[in-house]
Amino acid sequence: MSAEVERFRSRNERLRTWLLMAGVSLGAIIALSLSVLFSWGNEDITGGGGGGRSEAEIAAREAFHSPPGSCLNWELPDAGDARKVGCEQPHLFEVIGVIDVAPQYPPGVPSPDLTQWRQLGQERCAETAETYLKKPLDPLGKLSIGVLHPSNQEWAEGDRQLRCGLQWAAPGGQLQKLTGPAAEEDQSNVWQVGTCLALTGKTVGDPVDCTQPHAYEIIGLLDLADEFEGDEVPSADDQKTWLDTECSRIADEYTGGTDLTEKKLILTWDLREAESWEAGSTKVNCKVGAKLEDGSGLAPVTGSLHSDGQAPKTSDPASEAPPTSVPEDPNSGNEPPADNHEPVPSSGDVPPPVPPDAPLPGA
Repeated sequence: MSAEVERFRSRNERLRTWLLMAGVSLGAIIALSLSVLFSWGNEDITGGGGGGRSEAEIAAREAFHSPPGSCLNWELPDAGDARKVGCEQPHLFEVIGVIDVAPQYPPGVPSPDLTQWRQLGQERCAETAETYLKKPLDPLGKLSIGVLHPSNQEWAEGDRQLRCGLQWAAPGGQLQKLTGPAAEEDQSNVWQVGTCLALTGKTVGDPVDCTQPHAYEIIGLLDLADEFEGDEVPSADDQKTWLDTECSRIADEYTGGTDLTEKKLILTWDLREAESWEAGSTKVNCKVGAKLEDGSGLAPVTGSLHSDGQAPKTSDPASEAPPTSVPEDPNSGNEPPADNHEPVPSSGDVPPPVPPDAPLPGA
């Protein structure tokens, strides 16, 4: 993914809207941005001399000015076909609030730059998200904060409203489709069984076909709440002890008894922190990957480990929909945050296991 923000150009840059994608991770908001430019054929909706704007262009304009509770979807990389859909349908963005920043930015003041928009999103949208969800927003979870803000032209005309929203971004930046209202979403940062996550450098990227080189194959989905009761998060050691047994059992079933050590593979799993537990995020993945011999990161794996050689297909229509790529903000870090993982002990010429307190880069 390019380190520079990709820009999609249109014939008429007067009606340009920026979509600021802000991922909440490790308690901090990491901003990604996608410049969305609509190819308006004329100056007015009704137009003149050019036949007016298309229905798709009008729908996109309306979508980016939607009220709270609206869900938006698009397929084109530049979001030029954005439209409002029912939240029960697959969608990429749910509007959760409208913030007026006019008191901070009176007439004549220049539009905020990317860093300032990111700060505004952090200051104004995080609280909005928790109010909207009626529960904590998991800072390590599936949902993250996004912001829609006025174009430069709209700003010059006095528009000072930004729209806070929630979306699901993969480790490499691809937006994944959600189905159902955000308030009903399980925020556990997990993937469907059979998903393979790309290898980007030495760490984890976006979902790819398992026939392509990848970092991890998701082989299991477990709920820690099935083992640990109460409101207090179980200790990391207690989680590891239970997951060691359960993920090993799942690996044996998934692979048909394949010896992972012989294939120089490691079995890993996620752990949950207190912040996630308080938000109701209790589900975790079991997954299989490989390490570089020097232990500096993940090594590529190609092909599915499933017993029939094909990763099982999910029945979740949202996860089957093609994702939307989001360019990376050059001001953000290059690597996604790591989850906690515990490798199965190995021997011989297998890459050495990671110490318990030194997790691999995670999904």
